[in-house]
Amino acid sequence: MEYRAPLRDMQFLIREVFDFETHYGGLEDSTPTDLDLVEAIIAETARFAEVELAPLYQSGDAEGCRFVDGQVIAPTGFKEAFQQYVEGGWGATTGDPDYGGQGLPHSVGLFIEEILTSGNLSWTMYASLSRAAVNTLQAHGDAELKSRFLPKLLTGEWTGTMCLTEPHCGSDVGLLTTKAEPTAGGDYSILGTKIFISSGQHDLSDNIIHLVLARLPDAPSGTKGISLFIVPREIDGERNGVVCGAIESKMGLHGNATCMLHFENAKGFLLGPENQGMRCMFTMMNTARIMVGVQAVGLMELGFQSSLGYAEERRQMRAMNPREPGRAADPIIEHADVRRMLLTQKAFLEGGRALSYYVVQLADNVAFGSSDGQEAANRLLDFLTPIVKGFVTEVGYEAVNEAVQVYGGHGYVSDNGVEQLVRDARIARIYEGTTQIQALDLLGRKTLGDGGRALADFMAVLLEEAAVSTHGDTLRHLAQEWEDLTRILGADAMRDQAIVGSAAFDYLMYSGYVVMAVVWSRMARFAGNDDFGVGKRQTCQFFYDRLLPRAEGHRRAIENRGDSIDSFELAGFSHH
Repeated sequence: MEYRAPLRDMQFLIREVFDFETHYGGLEDSTPTDLDLVEAIIAETARFAEVELAPLYQSGDAEGCRFVDGQVIAPTGFKEAFQQYVEGGWGATTGDPDYGGQGLPHSVGLFIEEILTSGNLSWTMYASLSRAAVNTLQAHGDAELKSRFLPKLLTGEWTGTMCLTEPHCGSDVGLLTTKAEPTAGGDYSILGTKIFISSGQHDLSDNIIHLVLARLPDAPSGTKGISLFIVPREIDGERNGVVCGAIESKMGLHGNATCMLHFENAKGFLLGPENQGMRCMFTMMNTARIMVGVQAVGLMELGFQSSLGYAEERRQMRAMNPREPGRAADPIIEHADVRRMLLTQKAFLEGGRALSYYVVQLADNVAFGSSDGQEAANRLLDFLTPIVKGFVTEVGYEAVNEAVQVYGGHGYVSDNGVEQLVRDARIARIYEGTTQIQALDLLGRKTLGDGGRALADFMAVLLEEAAVSTHGDTLRHLAQEWEDLTRILGADAMRDQAIVGSAAFDYLMYSGYVVMAVVWSRMARFAGNDDFGVGKRQTCQFFYDRLLPRAEGHRRAIENRGDSIDSFELAGFSHH
């Protein structure tokens, strides 16, 4: 499957819609960043993804990872491509300069992430989790830990993982039982088993640095008693007690090893304060959640490019309004419903990309902005993160399925590669917290839990856009409706907290459509009069006409929720 990086669309967002030049000029603590440097990095990343990674996407899926004598062997070509990645210095882009990083803002890392994801998601995950581990180490590690682990993580000589899930508990990490026993040497002995560890074992790097959640002796129960530890696969060239017991046979992402890891009295180092592991790990998880939203964007781009090219060439039946009379059959792009499927992909893809760029600007401001604006930026970032992770992955999965539908029967077979996109995109709705967990986070914690402050902050952004938008009336109506809906839910939840659970998914999806409406309005305002700009405005109109009305259905579902979920008798599920 061929891939061409969407450089024109990225440049439009970076230079015009979100004015990253002014944004970078306002950052205080990052390496000085100009757009020529950023675009040079993007161009070189594009070359690498198009030439080196994309040709391995389908072959890596077909071959998969091999588990031989306790060792994991990545698909053919992956190791060589990873060595080029290391030599190119991509892993150091956003790292701390004191440890060999380039110190560029988080946004540069996101631009790289999207392009690499479109090139080859399975391969990219080996590098992506390392960047998340780097962020956690930079935020919570002491000088000794940073000096010991950051330099080689930043070069890519070492890679990283996050180890949360255990066989008896998934997202409910408060139930985990992995133990950490202090040793006489001041470190810890880690004992337990973790599952579903992406990139947990492979042959691409010299060492793998696992970030592991575990319990100290006499720690409090639940999440308040969890600590975070650095557990290397190797220490000073000697194998640590980290054993890969198996790799999962999965629906997709066959080129990335998802491992069961046994920690057999492995040597570990405490990262952050005792019993504060969840707080520290959330640095990694929030980075990963935004990353997963960007993965959905990357896969949508690949699906859209492929299905658009097919629709322009495939001839079948006569269109209702044929452009060239006398042909036996027309290109299927001339059929209205094929254009609907393509426009649905385009609207979600470009809307998701714009939303991720907006959110990563907030992340830059939190990390490097002036102190007087960091609190507000962090509140908005926390509010929008579950929407990026939850909503964008939901509509991303819809979009890649539409790519298959454009191909028809040729999409269902593996020859054209679009069926792989569906398999690979499916996990994005699950890992790093399912859509349902994101929904509970958005409604329960980020909206009702903070008294609506973050929602009010975004409402100001929405109304500011409405004041200059041709869709101003629609946006103002949505603002009032969103506020009313939230107020009603808040009052009802005070009487019965179960209402949060039954309303959360629809609230997330409603919020996602409204937030995407805001970024589409902004893109339409900056669009010029060339073909690219006209296409932007027409896609914006399609979003408002055909996709935004779905928000009304989610609103009505919330209002009509009654007690049809909570009062349903479990025995009623039986159909025997």
